[in-house]
Amino acid sequence: MIRCSAEKTVIDEGTLLSAAEAQARGIDLGAAARNTLAARILAAHQLPGAPHDGQVHVRFDALASHDITYVGIIQTARASGLGEFPLPYVLTNCHNSLCAVGGTINEDDHIFGLAAARKYGGIFVPPHLAVIHQYMREMMTECGGMILGSDSHTRYGALGVMGVGEGGPELVKQLLGKTWDVAAPEVVAVWLEGAPAPGVGPQDVALALIGAVFKDGFVKNKVLEFMGPGVDALSVDFRCGV
Repeated sequence: MIRCSAEKTVIDEGTLLSAAEAQARGIDLGAAARNTLAARILAAHQLPGAPHDGQVHVRFDALASHDITYVGIIQTARASGLGEFPLPYVLTNCHNSLCAVGGTINEDDHIFGLAAARKYGGIFVPPHLAVIHQYMREMMTECGGMILGSDSHTRYGALGVMGVGEGGPELVKQLLGKTWDVAAPEVVAVWLEGAPAPGVGPQDVALALIGAVFKDGFVKNKVLEFMGPGVDALSVDFRCGV
């Protein structure tokens, strides 16, 4: 069962409190909001000296693209004066790897990616070696980090990493030393209790959450943080799947 509430809540030493209960304990709601995992990660990646304008102005720790997206991103950055990749950029070849369309178009993309990685200092993952998010989770995540990927489901929160999926132009901006600029997101607590019933997998959980919150915009420009006693019942693989 999923129950949604727009009421502000605070987690104090593992206990879920209403705003009134938190204030009765002398807890500063503003300070509590700044102490969420998402807020601390965003603050640590905020551009020094950025204006206090209600937005975040972020530089990421690493970038990731697969072979449907990296060609256009790198070509655009090159046309805008790219000299080198200023941060680790992983180029995987897991989406267009079979050359099923005929000819050499996919192979040509892969050769372009390899040449770009050698020229600009990127990390090239050959075809059939790894899927983009598998590689990033195993090789590039570090707790408290931020990763930007040109793939919609770039999500590594189960490992304590804020992953963001964006369109190619946002990766181009990072390659050119610019920032990711969005309205500061609010954090939604997902409080878990119990354990999944036999046969219930991470996609079932994700679809249930989508069905409960998506239609009313409850998660628009929000970060979901999973917490509560139910987290212990989920393996890391299950958490990554959600």
